[in-house]
Amino acid sequence: MQKTYVGIDQDQYGGMSAMGAIIKDAWLFGILPETETCAGWDVNRIQILYDKTQVEWDKYGCLASNLPAELRERHARIHAAAIERAKTMGWEPEMYLSE
Repeated sequence: MQKTYVGIDQDQYGGMSAMGAIIKDAWLFGILPETETCAGWDVNRIQILYDKTQVEWDKYGCLASNLPAELRERHARIHAAAIERAKTMGWEPEMYLSE
């Protein structure tokens, strides 16, 4: 049986994971509606989504600072909400830093 993704809303720390990043990027570029959590998606489907988001990021040199104003504002909104949600779930950015 193939494993499936739990969905960004059920992901550890509200999607502050590699899978969560792919979904947030798909929301950013309008590839998926922001209501899509990707619950039940298999790895192959997530890979296809990643490939689509990468095509979009490549247009901007993979830098949020290179996004046009509308996308930059959407990026800031999506990521600020994700960070706030993650913090309420116990996520701390420092937990990923090595000493």
